[in-house]
Amino acid sequence: MKPGIEWRAPRADAEAAQFAADLHAALARTPKAISPKYFYDEAGSRLFEQICELPEYYPTRTELALLQRHARDMAAQMGDRVQLVEYGAGALRKVRLLLGAMPRDSVQFVPVDISGPHLLGACDGLAADMPGLDIQPLVADFTRPHSLPPCPAGARRVGFFPGSSIGNFTPAEADAFLRLAAGELAGGGLLIGIDLVKEASVLHAAYNDTAGVTAAFNLNVLERARRELGAEFPDDGFEHLAFYNPAYRRIEMHLRATRPLSLQLDGQRYDFHEGETLHTEHSHKYTVAGFQAMAARAGFEPGTVWTDANGWFALLWLRSPSVP
Repeated sequence: MKPGIEWRAPRADAEAAQFAADLHAALARTPKAISPKYFYDEAGSRLFEQICELPEYYPTRTELALLQRHARDMAAQMGDRVQLVEYGAGALRKVRLLLGAMPRDSVQFVPVDISGPHLLGACDGLAADMPGLDIQPLVADFTRPHSLPPCPAGARRVGFFPGSSIGNFTPAEADAFLRLAAGELAGGGLLIGIDLVKEASVLHAAYNDTAGVTAAFNLNVLERARRELGAEFPDDGFEHLAFYNPAYRRIEMHLRATRPLSLQLDGQRYDFHEGETLHTEHSHKYTVAGFQAMAARAGFEPGTVWTDANGWFALLWLRSPSVP
């Protein structure tokens, strides 16, 4: 981060009020379901970084290998001078490989993430390792309207969205994000990671690790509600559930009630019968052609595709034409 840049945290009371409102709505609907963005408080972000190191969790190591092998080709697609916007930036591990393939003085890096403390800590580490890099962190929900820093003179704005995070969106949400990004990145493009359709056994192992880290990550949604909102529920009242739903080509994660129980929030009581779930996340799997067609409907033009030998994961370059 350049000297003199001041980061101001969002108001904690406003964040808590939004979390409470969304959790009330989630618990009141049938079936119960909440946005996966609430995984990513400081504790949840740390747990996700642990998930990425698990032997069963193939997406991270597969995507890292693709970036290590092809980062120069990917950077060449982006152009000589860019403003690089990383959506859902997290720990900034993968983008380092991309930034390492770019001349330091040719890029302004704008990492966008909803978890402020986690993002700022990662930016401090990146600034120490890449002195002179222009880093402009933005704490925001990138799926909602937000304001990016002005694009430097002579630069193209390009996006980076790794990890197949777009798979966590519903089809309508994915379409909305791609349309937003196509407009925001007009004249540049988007490098995006997608998890490809594969054997259900591989997927099941990735989301049900033997160490129980994914279970802890999932359960952290309610633990966060207890910490931040004073939610009350039995300590052993919920368990992790993850399975592949072939009809939708997606992994589903749920928190399942182990017995009849109640969760209380702000004086309101929400009852669960035994086996009833709170749906916390889904992770859609794609084919390359199917995703390119979805991106084209949002305004992108398909470009180069990089995939691994197993055909498990892909990074796609999508061009975003300039607005006429």
